[in-house]
Amino acid sequence: MKKLLCRYGGLLTLTFLGPTPNTYAGAEGAMFIGSSAFTLVTATDTSDRNPEFHQFNLGLRLTPKDSLSLEKISWRYYAPLGIPYGSAKSSKAEEYPGSVRSDGLGLAYQRFSDGGFYSALHALPLDQTFLDQNGNKIGTGKQLFLTLRFGYHFGKRFFLEPSIAFTHWPVNEGLPASFQAKEDQWPKYFLFEPGLHFGVNL
Repeated sequence: MKKLLCRYGGLLTLTFLGPTPNTYAGAEGAMFIGSSAFTLVTATDTSDRNPEFHQFNLGLRLTPKDSLSLEKISWRYYAPLGIPYGSAKSSKAEEYPGSVRSDGLGLAYQRFSDGGFYSALHALPLDQTFLDQNGNKIGTGKQLFLTLRFGYHFGKRFFLEPSIAFTHWPVNEGLPASFQAKEDQWPKYFLFEPGLHFGVNL
């Protein structure tokens, strides 16, 4: 996955980068659309652990330095999200006895500082469906997924935003007992998650 991210990151950089990085300021009231490079990774992942990640953003430039956007996001995951980087992150022993499908509509606020740097807060309520190893539904639940993101904005009309994020899910309800047993072994946060968003100002 890291190789794919690097590949798409390079491609998007060549495609979207404008001649100057400090052109993040859009006209007040302007709209923009976007997505995440993880969506592109999903399209090329042929493994049995495809994250099935999809994202679509629709945003509004409130001021030249402030934006608000709706984020439609869905994904599938196979192990607790709080497993930190290391050998356990890819260990099948840490996986659920099945998988979780999540789908939600969230809100993100983005604030730019001088030079193209930005910070963002995301709140994403998710409906979750729990599946056994045969793909059969065994329960439903709710999750509130919060993200604090720091990044940099490149480009003019077409833009690219590499970032690093800190995530936390204070609400995570309805897990089957076998899933909860795995979940309880790990924290309800994940640190230093890389991100790569891209989009176009309309």
